[in-house]
Amino acid sequence: MQAEQLKDLVVTALEDIKAQDISVIDVRDRTSVTDYMVLASGTSSRHVKSLADSVVSDAKDQGVKTANVEGAGGSDWILVDLGDVVVHLMMPATREFYDLERFWRDAPDVGAAGSE
Repeated sequence: MQAEQLKDLVVTALEDIKAQDISVIDVRDRTSVTDYMVLASGTSSRHVKSLADSVVSDAKDQGVKTANVEGAGGSDWILVDLGDVVVHLMMPATREFYDLERFWRDAPDVGAAGSE
């Protein structure tokens, strides 16, 4: 699956489970680690976990081989690494505190729908 398709799959999975403040950042020209970073907020730790589970399940259903998940044990921040797309799912306070968007502020924000 191409990075663009994977990004769209992630955004759809998050929208289906009512993620809040979805942000897609294109980091292709800034790092070799991944192509896109997707950030989203959940309303509770359980919601954040459900968001991560939805992303992993939908990716697996589409044949994405492996998803590495960090922080799934009741955390306020869960990272899902799908290779070309890295997903950060956080509680709003955690997201505000770490402010990952600040690190990538010069990268194009392609929005929730992924259109530039």
